[in-house]
Amino acid sequence: EKELKIRRKMLKAHQIIGYTTLAAMVAQGIIGGKLYNGDNSLYKTHKNMAKVVNATYFTGAALSLFSPPPLTNKKTKGFSSIKAHRFLSNIHFSAMIITNIVSDSNKKAHKAAAYTAFASYATAVIVFKF
Repeated sequence: EKELKIRRKMLKAHQIIGYTTLAAMVAQGIIGGKLYNGDNSLYKTHKNMAKVVNATYFTGAALSLFSPPPLTNKKTKGFSSIKAHRFLSNIHFSAMIITNIVSDSNKKAHKAAAYTAFASYATAVIVFKF
């Protein structure tokens, strides 16, 4: 029961941080779009927002990855929202890593990875909600 309470708290925090991260990603996308279109005055803001997105994203990921396992491991056949959420998490986690790796070396790859991270992350949030 103790582990179940800890798990519930960690996954609730994961959810709250997930919504915060999604909002920060939207803001980052707006700033990044303006920067990409030549507004270089936003470079420092973009870098600072990247720190916020990374901190919230990887905190949320850690809460999910390191939460205690469920007491029962019921297998559901076919498609489920949790299976879709987990599948999409592999995509957005990888895209977040790539976004950070190429942030200063390849603008096009950075943009593509960032869009992939956002699209798969937003879809993971939506899929789990419905």
